[in-house]
Amino acid sequence: MVSVGDKPWLKQYRLGPYKLPQTKAPYPETTVHSLLDATAAEFPDKAACHYLGREIPYSEMKLLSDRLAASLADLGVKKGDKVATVLPNCPQFIISDFGILKTGAAHVPCSVMHKAADLSYEIGESGAETVICTDMSLETVNSIKDKTRIRNMIVTSVMDYSAEEPALRQLPGACQFRDLIETHEPAPPDVDIDPVKDLAVLSFTGGATGLPKGVMLTHYNRVVAVVQTAWSYEPLEVGIRGKTSCMIPIPLFHAYGHLMMHFGVYWGLKAYLLPDPRDTETLVQMLMKYRPFFCACVPTQYSRLVTGGLGRITTMFVSTTAALAPEVAQKFRHETGVPITEAYGLTETGGGTHINLSSFSKITGFMPVEKFGSIGIPLPDTEVRIVDLDTGREVAAGQEGELWVRGPQVMIGYWPQAGKGLVDGWLATGDVVRMEEDGYFYITDRVKDMANISGLKVYTRLVDDALYEHPAVADAVAIGIPDPERPGSERIKAFIRLKTESQGKVTEEEIIAHCRDRLPVYAVPRFIEFREELPLTVTLKLFKRQLREEEIAKMKAGGDLKQSG
Repeated sequence: MVSVGDKPWLKQYRLGPYKLPQTKAPYPETTVHSLLDATAAEFPDKAACHYLGREIPYSEMKLLSDRLAASLADLGVKKGDKVATVLPNCPQFIISDFGILKTGAAHVPCSVMHKAADLSYEIGESGAETVICTDMSLETVNSIKDKTRIRNMIVTSVMDYSAEEPALRQLPGACQFRDLIETHEPAPPDVDIDPVKDLAVLSFTGGATGLPKGVMLTHYNRVVAVVQTAWSYEPLEVGIRGKTSCMIPIPLFHAYGHLMMHFGVYWGLKAYLLPDPRDTETLVQMLMKYRPFFCACVPTQYSRLVTGGLGRITTMFVSTTAALAPEVAQKFRHETGVPITEAYGLTETGGGTHINLSSFSKITGFMPVEKFGSIGIPLPDTEVRIVDLDTGREVAAGQEGELWVRGPQVMIGYWPQAGKGLVDGWLATGDVVRMEEDGYFYITDRVKDMANISGLKVYTRLVDDALYEHPAVADAVAIGIPDPERPGSERIKAFIRLKTESQGKVTEEEIIAHCRDRLPVYAVPRFIEFREELPLTVTLKLFKRQLREEEIAKMKAGGDLKQSG
């Protein structure tokens, strides 16, 4: 019987007639900011980004990051420091990212959607003393100044570096981003950086399963992840590199968006930036107008694009951060004529660990069979294990277990301790998967999202998939909630956002009947709740933990559950 140790996926390392290398080692031991410098030298006049009607060429992007690095050094930022940003998708994020790295400091990207408490936690944990933010976030940053080590606040406007540049809101003690750049020469400090040991990014997890953790990524980790991302595009490199564009409508402060930004710079692509990732109407307009080579989205965005009017297009779409419901993928394919390539990675992996080459190559005409619902095969130089949840032993092909990964792109540990969160370099992902004999992997569920129904395990992701098959469902999420009648057991509750044209026309009973035809009786939702919107994490994942906490709180308030403690 085939096992993970046999590495059957190596036979799948091809795009039609093109064989992909089984390894990319040795990886370049270089800094992340050297990627920008190299691209600016090779493609100086190529646009690095398009933002609200204005384009910035790579030569100017390098110049701006050099000037910012010089200004940060003047403010006292030095090697080993942390500099936080609270920025949406805009040129200032790119400038800040490379400018910070050129000082030898590490970048701490924070969500623009964070409330004061969340921002205080991440900035406080990181020890960042300098924060770069928009004027819309400035008051929030200022409100946590006394609770953290913040001593420098640098403010910009979302309209800076756009075709229109309005007045900027200010606060006493805050420096203006553009003033700092315009008053400094492009002379970054001369810093000795060890790419293998020195941090480039301190990125916090989304907090979907608890308090956010700081993930430490070195320059080497990130450069490896960029090279691995480029690996799957290698047969197309001649026609892509320095010649085409990408669209990044996911937040750049998110690990996936951040990686895609670095990959775009590595290959000299023009990045179309969308300030608000939730603005589906504008995203559709931009996709149809600019028709980029590839576009990176998350599953919730794809479910909205399906109903958002996106027409036939030849863009290569990639999805990660959460499982993509097969029904959404199939509807998207039907509406647009192109597949969605699923990939897999976590904040902790620094980039991807798997990619579904079957759908990736389908658009090129190389692949006759597309594997819907698969996260694909491991990227080169990525080790994997599938471990039985009860025994801890590795399982064979076709059997389910927790995915463990190890590779040169994986974090060096959770902040502040190298090795924290790893076992001999291995990361337990928390995702339940199975591998088929051809080496393709499939996610079954998150370990923490499994429900216990009278001793039977229910993968709530399978319930989600069944719900998405209903034609009236736009978004759906199922959770396990405590069963007051059976202590230790749970019941399934589903939360649904209906499509606009179906609102008020579908009943709970219809949804339950729909599920009975598709699920074992014990996995059928007992309760259905329709909502106009479902909660999302800062990384745009459907927020199961928040829904579960809300339900438990309601049950306690109603006397259905005993108060703990």
